[in-house]
Amino acid sequence: MLMLGLSCAGAEYKREITVAADGSGDYATLTEAMEGIRAYMDYRVTVNIRPGVYREKLVIPAWIENVDFIGAGSDSTVITWGDYASLDNMGTFRTYTVKVEGNGITFRDLTIENSAGEVGQAVALHTEGDRLKFENCSLRGNQDTLFTGGRGSRLFFDNCYIEGTTDFIFGPATALFRDCTLHSKRNSYITAASTPDTVATGYVMHRCRLTAADGIDRVYLGRPWRPYASTYFIDCEMGGHVVADGWHNWRNPDNEKTARYGEFGSTGPGADKASRVGWASRLSPSEAQRLCDPVWLFASGRPAWIP
Repeated sequence: MLMLGLSCAGAEYKREITVAADGSGDYATLTEAMEGIRAYMDYRVTVNIRPGVYREKLVIPAWIENVDFIGAGSDSTVITWGDYASLDNMGTFRTYTVKVEGNGITFRDLTIENSAGEVGQAVALHTEGDRLKFENCSLRGNQDTLFTGGRGSRLFFDNCYIEGTTDFIFGPATALFRDCTLHSKRNSYITAASTPDTVATGYVMHRCRLTAADGIDRVYLGRPWRPYASTYFIDCEMGGHVVADGWHNWRNPDNEKTARYGEFGSTGPGADKASRVGWASRLSPSEAQRLCDPVWLFASGRPAWIP
């Protein structure tokens, strides 16, 4: 496997790497490029990913930190794979196309896709690291498109497109989705948070657009994968495919006692709060403002992170 820079001890690693599927860069695959990034760096490295379809199952290990993966646009740079849960009894959590274990990593202007189709659980992006940022990215799949793992880990999705069928955003992390498009491809559920009771906030959807495929007319904002699920929709534009109830208890009435769901300021035909379930809250203006503030949201008793 090619190594970037000098391969001996005390090597001078590059701070900018180019990946090109046609072989014109430093590496032809992202998996190979992992070998050219120094472990636990205290400086940032930029990985420029040229246009192309990268058919690989990618793991960004925990020892890779402070890296920016920059594509040429979500229509031009595509990372794709097609594993799914029932394939050789793989199970949901091994189906990812991209798994991010490292911290302090940014992805920009690219697509991460699970191409398996509607065959059950099939994750496109699986996150475990902390302080992960996704800008102008597309996450494409069907059931379980985005798994936000890592209890209390902090994620920021800015101007991203995320599509799926059932529970296509799920997991225990704290995540702010700002100016994103959440596109439902089936009558089902958008979110399935599993926020622990020890974590103050799970998902915050701020100024997001909720859209749907033709003929889709019965979609819930969320259901609690675990009892203390936390999800809020603030100043979002909701299409008519969002049901009047808004939320579902996963056929477990006990979840209504502990789930932390709420809304504020949303518009559109799906934003009729008058018919929402009684166990979801109507946030006050001050509560909504606080939840949308990344300084407050991402504090969590740790050093502040402003994405």
